[in-house]
Amino acid sequence: MNFFTGKYHKPIEEKRIFLFSDMKSSTTIAEQLGHIKYFELLKEYYSDFSDAIIRHSGEVYQYIGDEIVISWKHEEGVKNNNCINCFFAMREDLQKRSEGYASTFGVVPAFKAGLHLGKVTTGEIGALKKEIIFTGDVLNTTARIQGLCNQYDVDILVSQDLIKELQLEKEFQIESLGTVELKGKEENLELFTVQG
Repeated sequence: MNFFTGKYHKPIEEKRIFLFSDMKSSTTIAEQLGHIKYFELLKEYYSDFSDAIIRHSGEVYQYIGDEIVISWKHEEGVKNNNCINCFFAMREDLQKRSEGYASTFGVVPAFKAGLHLGKVTTGEIGALKKEIIFTGDVLNTTARIQGLCNQYDVDILVSQDLIKELQLEKEFQIESLGTVELKGKEENLELFTVQG
């Protein structure tokens, strides 16, 4: 729709929330299944996330191998805690289909995610293949937050910046994991994990 309306012909700055999701043990699963079967699993895995993403007003920004990047405009992401609820809905939808995965592929995929928010420049790019892209430090930071899930042994990590914008107390348990120094960042960032 944004292509047709020409919304991003000229780049604009906007505040966005990002969720970087990564399949757990994907290399092992790929080796176990082989390329074709693994591709079939990925197709099903991404398809099973669709309802949760739509229900919680998310937009798929990119698929990168076994990673999916979901984005919200700030207002949409914080409304009804959409960005956090999306994570739990995605997880629940996968769990509901666990028997199907086990019988078809012999494995049940699971994932971990990092969430953060910040300003990005959004615009249309490309001559041969047009795309709407986001640029900004928030993308690198979100990727690094997601990369720390294994270190903290959690499935979800959320930045302090985003936690402050949400109202999670009624629905969720929030636990601070302390501050972390992220590579290339001057300021330390407090990280939280959330349980539903």
